[in-house]
Amino acid sequence: MSLDYFPIFINMNQKQAVVFGGGTIASRRAKALLEFGAKVQIVAPEISENLQRWAAGEENLTLEYRRYQPGELQKSVRVDLVLAATDDKLVNDSIFQECRRQGVLVNTASDQAKCDFYFPGIARKGEITVGVTANGQNHKKAAAVTEKIREMLDKFF
Repeated sequence: MSLDYFPIFINMNQKQAVVFGGGTIASRRAKALLEFGAKVQIVAPEISENLQRWAAGEENLTLEYRRYQPGELQKSVRVDLVLAATDDKLVNDSIFQECRRQGVLVNTASDQAKCDFYFPGIARKGEITVGVTANGQNHKKAAAVTEKIREMLDKFF
């Protein structure tokens, strides 16, 4: 039996998200969270130029040039969700385990089985927001459907 994910829309305004990793996946997901009002903290020894540029003009984006430290979520003031998007599967697994112990929602980029949530394809226009997922199985199909929905929304607005 496959595990289907329940579609839910969460008010991310001022919610705290920590992204471990500073590459392409981290950039894309941080951008999506920022667009919905989240406060995003990037933790990585190396951080992409895109994230560095965004941080210069985005008060809700902070960068910390360092590696993940086991146990740091226990010391954190409040974290609403975590993204484990490093290029090291063992580090991502450690982040996942810590999130489990702390009861923090986590998305592990290197292992869909270690995700409490997926990042959907997002189509937005006016007051309409549509999220599309293929339950982590077929990213190309989800992207194609998302694009078709964007085209449909353009016709309404």
